[in-house]
This record gives sequence, C-alpha cells and structure tokens, in this order.
Amino acid sequence: MPGANLTRVEAEERASLIKAPITYAVELDLTQGAKDFGSRSTISFDAQPGASSFLDLIADRVESVELNGHALDPAQVFKDDRIELPNLQVHNTVTVVSSCQYSTTGEGLHRSVDPSDGNIYLYSQFEVPDARRVYAVFDQPDLKASFDFSVKAPESWLVTSNMPVATQQPVEGSTAEGTMGDHPAESVRLWSFETTPVMSSYLTAICAGPYAEWHTDYANEDGRTVTMAMYCRQALKEAFAKDVDYLFDITKKGFAFYAKTWGVPYPYAKYDQIYVPEYNAGAMENIGMVTIRDSYVFESKVTDALAERRVVTVLHELAHMWFGDLVTMKWWNDLWLNESFAEFMSTLCTAEATDWHEAWATFCSGEKSWGQNQDELPTTHPIVAPIKDLKDTEVNFDGITYAKGASVLKQLVAYVGRDKFFQGIHSYLTKHAYSNATLADLLTELEAASGRDLKSWSAQWLEEPGINTLRAQVCQAADGTIESLTLTQSAPADHPVQRSHRLAIGFYNADPATGAVKRTDRIELDVDGESTEVAEAAGKQRPDFILINDEDLTYSKLRFDDKSMQFAAQNLYRFDDALTRAVIWLSFWDMTRDAEFPAERFVDLSLKMLSTEHESTSFRYALQCLKTTVWHYTAPARRQAVASHVATELWKLAQAAQAGSDEQFQLVTAYLGYGQEGDQAFAADINGLLDGSVQLSGLEIDNNLTWNLIQALAAVNQIDQDGIKAQLAKKETTENRQFAYAALAAQAKPEAKDWAWNQALHNADLTNAQMDAICQGFDFTTDSSLAQPYAERYFEAVDWIWEHKTFHMAETLLEGLYPVYADPQELVDRGQAWLDSHQDAARALRLLVMGNVDASRRHLRVSAYNQGLKA
Repeated sequence: MPGANLTRVEAEERASLIKAPITYAVELDLTQGAKDFGSRSTISFDAQPGASSFLDLIADRVESVELNGHALDPAQVFKDDRIELPNLQVHNTVTVVSSCQYSTTGEGLHRSVDPSDGNIYLYSQFEVPDARRVYAVFDQPDLKASFDFSVKAPESWLVTSNMPVATQQPVEGSTAEGTMGDHPAESVRLWSFETTPVMSSYLTAICAGPYAEWHTDYANEDGRTVTMAMYCRQALKEAFAKDVDYLFDITKKGFAFYAKTWGVPYPYAKYDQIYVPEYNAGAMENIGMVTIRDSYVFESKVTDALAERRVVTVLHELAHMWFGDLVTMKWWNDLWLNESFAEFMSTLCTAEATDWHEAWATFCSGEKSWGQNQDELPTTHPIVAPIKDLKDTEVNFDGITYAKGASVLKQLVAYVGRDKFFQGIHSYLTKHAYSNATLADLLTELEAASGRDLKSWSAQWLEEPGINTLRAQVCQAADGTIESLTLTQSAPADHPVQRSHRLAIGFYNADPATGAVKRTDRIELDVDGESTEVAEAAGKQRPDFILINDEDLTYSKLRFDDKSMQFAAQNLYRFDDALTRAVIWLSFWDMTRDAEFPAERFVDLSLKMLSTEHESTSFRYALQCLKTTVWHYTAPARRQAVASHVATELWKLAQAAQAGSDEQFQLVTAYLGYGQEGDQAFAADINGLLDGSVQLSGLEIDNNLTWNLIQALAAVNQIDQDGIKAQLAKKETTENRQFAYAALAAQAKPEAKDWAWNQALHNADLTNAQMDAICQGFDFTTDSSLAQPYAERYFEAVDWIWEHKTFHMAETLLEGLYPVYADPQELVDRGQAWLDSHQDAARALRLLVMGNVDASRRHLRVSAYNQGLKA
C-alpha cells in the first residue's frame, strides 16, 4: 500500500537501490506562525544508476523538488506522502522545500502552549517513523546516514538536537511573526549543529522553546568529557530543580554500569534529557537527546512506584544509546532487540547501581504481569514478531515486546551464565557499531561466547508465542520427607510448544520465633519437556511452601502443589522477601483471572497483603487487580456488596497506615475509585478531605490529590460542571486542564458521558493529552447503566476513528472509549459481529478490537465461575 504505511518489501527494495554514504542537510524555519513551519532537506546518496526510488514526506505542500540539478514538478512527483525520484545516477543530490505542520498529537513536531505563562514548547517524536512529518527522508532504520541540522527560531528560545551546537547567530532583518502566541514578535536566531555520526532517521530530534536548563559533565570511560543537560518547561522549573542533581547522579551511575558491564564506553558527544509536555510515550531514545514525558517532573506527591519508574525509564533510554542507537535493528521485526534489552538492562542497573534494590520485584509485579496478560490474548505474537509494514509495528509496542522479551532475556542470562552473556553482548556491540543487525547476528555472538547452541532456544522462546504452565507435584512420605518432586509443563492448545527452562526451586518455612516465612533451601536445575524429576529434592524434609521459579528466573505461569498453595494463601503477607511475594502473588492473580481461584478469596488475600506490603509497585498493582476483580470477576449478584466491603477496608487501612507513607497515599487514592452515587459516607469523606474536616496524619492535600478528590466527587455527582471549572480557574496549568477534562467526563450523568464521547471524537482542538484525560474520565464511573448505551455506539464508531485519526490517537480512542462497564455479553456479541464483518480490516485495527473483546470474554467466563461457587 503506498503512502505513509511503508511495507517491509518496499523497504528492502529501496535499501537495495540506495547506497551509502548518505548525508542530510536539514533546515527548519520555526518562525512562520502557529500552524506550519518551513522545511528544506538536501540529501546526497549513491544509487544503482537508472533506478527509481522515493523519499518519505508528510507535508501540507511541497514547494520545490530538485534532483541532480533538474527541477521536478511537485504536482507530478509528490503524492501519497512520497516523492518519486526517477532515473537515479551513481551519485545523487536531491533538495526538497516544503511546508510541514506542527502536531498536537505527539507525532512529528509537537507544539504545546502552556496556559500558565503562554510559553510555547516544541519537541519531535519520530518513532515508528515520523521524521517524514518534519523533513523529506528515507525513513527506514537500515538506511543510516549522517545529518546536519540548522534551525531558525525566536531569539529568546533555545534549540537542541542530537549533537552539540556548532554556531548560533542572529538573522538580520527577520522576525518571528505569530509564533510566540500572545508575546510580541521578536528577532530570529539561527542555530546550527555539529554533524551527527551515522544513525537512523527515527533517532534524529529537534526541540525548541524557552526551556529551563541545567548542565553538568561526565568523565567518560574513554577519557572524553561528555556534556550533560536537563531541560523542562519554565512552569516546572522550581519543582524540577529539587530533582535535577539526583537525576544527573542516576544517569552517571548508568553510564558507569553499562560501560563496565558491556566493555563499551558511552559513544556519543553529549547526553541531554528534556522533559516535554503531552508526550504519548514514557520517553524516546533520540541519540544524545532523550525526550521524557514531563509528568515525571513531580510537583505533587507521587507513589514510590512512580518515582522508581522514573529511574527505570531514565536508565532504559540510556541503555538504548548502545542497544538500538549504536547498533540498530535492520527492520521493525527486531524491535524487541531494542526494547526487551533496554527493559532488562534498566531493571538490572536499577537493582545493582541505585538505591532501588528491589527492582526485580517491581519488574515482576508491574512489567512481567503485563507481558503474561498480553501473552494470553488472541492478539499475542512471537517476541520476534512478523512485521510486514509500519502499521504492524505500531501495535507491537506492547507487553510482549517489552516485558515478556525482558523476562526471556533474564532466562537467557540464567541459561548461558551472566559473564558469558555480557561477553557476547560486548562482541555484538563492537562488531556492529554504527550499523544495523538482526537476531541472527546477536545469537552468533552469544553462541560464540557461551558455547551453547541457541538456535533451538530461540525457536522456543523468541519465535513462538504463548506462555507455558509449570506445576509442582509432591509425594510425601509418612515421616514428612519428600519421596518425589516432579515439575510438569503444559502449553496452550493454540501454541503447543514445550520450552526448556533454567530455574530455581525454593523451600520456605515459617520461623517459629517470629512467624516470618524465609527460604531455607534452594535447588537450581534445567527443566525440559513435559515432566522433570527434581532428584535433589528426594529425602529432604518437606517445607511449608515450595516455590517453583524462585528468584523469578524464567517466564511461565505457576501452579503450586495443594499444600503449598493453601499455605501461601494464608501466609503470603508473612514472606520476608519482596520478589518472593511478587512471584507468589502474581500466580494467585493468574489463577483468579483463569477462573481457578475464587474472586472473593483473592479479594481477602489482597487486602491482607496490603496491610503489610511495602514494595510500592507490588502494592500499586495489587490495588489495580483488586479493582478489576471486584468490578469484573466477582459474581454479579455479589458485586455491590463486595465493592462496599473493599471500600470500607481500604479506608480503614488508609487510616491505620503510617502517617505520610506511600501506602497511606496509595490507599486513599484507591479508595476514591469505589464511590457510588448516593453513598453519603463516601461523599462526606471526600468533602472532608477537601475542606480539612477529615484529616489523615501526614497526608497532604496537594494540587494533584485535590484534583483526584474532585474527580471522585464528580463520579458520584457531588460537584457539577461549574464547580469543576471554578477549581480550574484557581490555577490553570497544562496539567490542571487535563485534570479538569477528566473530572468533567467522570460525572455520573448521561449528558456528561455524551459530552465526553463527542469531545474525544470530534474536538480537533484537543491535544493528545487532553483527549486521553477525557477517555480516562469517561471510563472512571463504574455505573453500568451509564456505559450501556456506548456498547452499540462504540462499534459504530470504530471504522470512522480508524479512518480519520492518526494511529496514536486512534489507539487512545479505541482503548479509552471501550465501555468496559457495559454488559460484557453484549460487548462480546457486538465485537464478534464487527470482527466477522471486517475480516479484511487493517491488522492493527483488528488487534485493537480483539484485545478489548477478549477482555469482555474473560469477564464473562470468570464471573460465571464465581457465580457458580457455593456460598
């Protein structure tokens, strides 16, 4: 299909014609107004003589195209977001002058206006690829090139790119008209940057605006001094200043850890981190200038889970400088080479080089659980996914590519040994530096280092989808010793692959003196095939609990023997190790959503766990899964009673929690999601927190918590539209606008839901972040009667959304507006009817719909199981 959706076949054909060296000179003019900017791209490259190819460009208009000194008619050569390049020579130069458009969707060159001070901030986001939204380019990862960027911008702005500034100088006689919003026109400055090393186009970047800035240096392991900088909006300057030194320190620890672990020093000239508004992702690994969502600038209290996630994100993007940037996948089917590795390494670095020593427990609860969930959907795919075009890639930034891939890499390290693994990574990075590589290239180096044949391992783990289940079977002698311990492995019928595992088995016993449950023995072994006898266990005293996959070395569903399961269900909160608790709890959650463990028993188990748990991400995820269980998995006839019970217990736990603690904060925030219209006690609690008549020692009602309380009141109709707008008028910021949109959409009124629906679909002035906030508020109210009308409207709107919205906005709408609290049977019926009638729809669109519908199928299946249980 021509246009923006490049296919793999087209990319391979183009790569066979276009030859290195490829160079770009890109000139951008950011002074032309609030809608458009000028773009001039001059590209030099070699090619197969006589061949024809094309450039990628998404632009309002193309003013001129000149190829090898000859003018081409834009009306003839520019169509379907491509510029035809006919009759190429051995050496070629093409210049394209165009007018491109700022986005408010986080794609291409995003433009954000801060309402608190009127300042304008620009930043680029080019993955999957969207560099073509800013300049004419061969926009595929294997056509690496060097780039020279120059940018005209208002004089008061600063401009950053991948490389250090070469020169900056005033542009005589020029003014920035209309660019500065309410600010008067001002003079123009031209910024030019040093030439980049050879790199992929999706990793180029430009940011511009009156950003606040901080600087330091790093003494690189190769003897160079690497300059470092951090940036954020002026409105966040005071809050960010408190964290800058800490984040610089985290980054420097990452530099040292990665250089030591891989034996390759940081390869680039500088390292900037720029915190930007209204970002679609967590961050992006642009070479030398990482962009990070500025919700990671903390003006209000946040959970320790989010604070830790910020550290992991910083280290994730830093890991990409080597793995993904220095060595880049040839095509998007190896996206996992970037993301899985960065996710694995950032967790390892967080655990071993920072104060967040329980990062692997965080990974198990927050990331691995995400991967397991997605691996059981009909939309699952191999880690090395079949990617035929860019649309396939866009839906591949998921729990398989990130979390499952990282889990499997952890298993690979256990399988080949840590030292051998990183020896292979060193060889891979040095052999393919500044070029592209494939999975085969990586396996070659790991095989050479470890002596293991990894082709069969790769076939099992990387090239087949699905998740296996490991079960423990124990035969116990009369004297309490183990006669036999057997591990059995099963695979789902639709993905019947048996996998080899390197794992550990932990024996755990309660300490008679303290009651704490501690590991007393450990066995490490290889597990393969349908049945594996654990010979070393025979004759040992049977412990209170036997943990398959101790230390979480492999990726699998776990089912404990009956005695172990009963012990863990009663004593999970007493286990003294955070990772152990996370592994066990994830198995109980898995059993609950598989209709193998009663929902109400899981509710009680989770509430007991929350009374003592201090690992923040495990705490956060337990609260999240608790809510899903209450509203979707319990027996429908019991649902309201269970919800009331959980709300009461959460409030009690919050009142009993340590003053000012992370647990107190999370419990209060979770309680806000259980309000029901007419519940006067709930309304009194929330209003009391707002006016000070209800106080929890140490709990500060800061800006963000205030807005969470406002949204909770809106969801039970205790504050109206005027009240929400009055709250916004007290302090109108980028963030508070989003909070207000969410609160307006959360109101438990049919007219409010209708407003939210129409705003999200049809208000073209909304930014991506505002649209997302409306979707979040639309889905906040659990009242099924409010959601029910949208079961039909949703499936009527799917095609229109896909046709009229960019991919990221379509994804937000299709996931955020799915009426999850409507009758699940109707959602399944309508969803299946849509899928049956859209067999030829885009694969990416079908995957989004299938994921939603499968969630409703699970809701039906699990709630029916719980409905059938005896009281």
